[in-house]
Amino acid sequence: MGTTYMYVLLLLHSSMFITGAEQRVAGSENIIANNGGYSYGSPAPPRGPKCEPANVRLERARKALSKFTRSVKDPNGFTESWKGDDPCKFRGVRCSKFPETGQQAVAGIDLNGAALEGKSCQPAFLAGILDTIPELTFFHVNSNNFSGAIPNEIITYKYFFELDLSNNQLEGQFPQQVLESKQLVFLDLRFNRLCGQIPAQLFQLDLDVIFINNNQFTGNLPDNFGSTPARYLTFANNKLTGPIPSSIGQASKTLTEVLFLGNNFEGCLPYQIGYLKKATAFDVSNNKLTGPIPHSFGCLESIRYLNLQQNHFYGEVPEMVCQLPGLCNKGSLSLSDNYFTQVGPACRKLIQNKVLDVSNNCILGLPNQRPHGQCTQFFSQVKPCPNPKYLHYVPCKGSYHPQTLSSAAPAPPLTYNSLDPHYFHHH
Repeated sequence: MGTTYMYVLLLLHSSMFITGAEQRVAGSENIIANNGGYSYGSPAPPRGPKCEPANVRLERARKALSKFTRSVKDPNGFTESWKGDDPCKFRGVRCSKFPETGQQAVAGIDLNGAALEGKSCQPAFLAGILDTIPELTFFHVNSNNFSGAIPNEIITYKYFFELDLSNNQLEGQFPQQVLESKQLVFLDLRFNRLCGQIPAQLFQLDLDVIFINNNQFTGNLPDNFGSTPARYLTFANNKLTGPIPSSIGQASKTLTEVLFLGNNFEGCLPYQIGYLKKATAFDVSNNKLTGPIPHSFGCLESIRYLNLQQNHFYGEVPEMVCQLPGLCNKGSLSLSDNYFTQVGPACRKLIQNKVLDVSNNCILGLPNQRPHGQCTQFFSQVKPCPNPKYLHYVPCKGSYHPQTLSSAAPAPPLTYNSLDPHYFHHH
């Protein structure tokens, strides 16, 4: 292996996100543990130094950043410090030694919350800042007013691992430039006005985090959805339709949290969801899904937050689900606003412990249920699921050993932070 160079940036997202990135980018032994960070391997160095002016990279970046400030309105004075000869002292700019030359370079830009906008009623464009600094490893601009195309140049940036354009004014189809940026690990495009279908190529990228909630995406999720290695995914609050793809079971080794809430998904839940043994949060609330809960959900051995409320689910709530240790131990199981008809002793215990919410269903003998007429009308036109035998399939049967969990209340799922437009990733 060639000499490893340390090209360190101070990350702005939770250290829990770093874990997956480190495994695929450089190996866990190469992570800077105290502040978080990436380290990047590179080929062996050339025998002699490159004939390059001492600070050519910094000077190029300084000129680009200075020019950018003249093209935007800065109501909060975020870029007031972007003066002088050293861009490493500019607010929101992170510098480090570039691996291939050892020179200082601008490694990252953080404009989170700056509220920058264009001059003379024009939008602020990403071209002019994101296309001029090829040494970038991250670009975080949550809560600004950027619009226009993502520059093609990012495809060639060798160490560009993180792109956060959340809560801006992006429009149009899913950006092709992202799909061609094979090195990305962290992608955050939430709270924009992106539309059209989610491309299948997205799930072939080696991403650890995919936040694309609160846009205007339509159509079905691609069939290859389960190919993604991402651990944290949010599709919430779009206009997505069709079923949850059965390929989701292929993500069993990685998928940790996924939010499908607030769309128009329909059909029955695939039993393959039960393969997600690492999943801690699964939310399909506020959709048009139907059918019974597959018994395979009893194999979700790590689940702590399971939300199926506001759909058209019906039948008996499987006792196996109500016996999952992550739910029993101060977890959360939300089944309200459906058409469930029966709960067993384990589920009743969760109701008593305020873990399980079954309000506004069709369960005889329990308070706060739907009127009898609503239930009768629903069941007069209910459609059975295809392949009903798989509803009773339990893939972990005979091999599942419930784990012992801490008695402390579980930490809130990280992905729910993505539902706040102004949330960004802290040091």
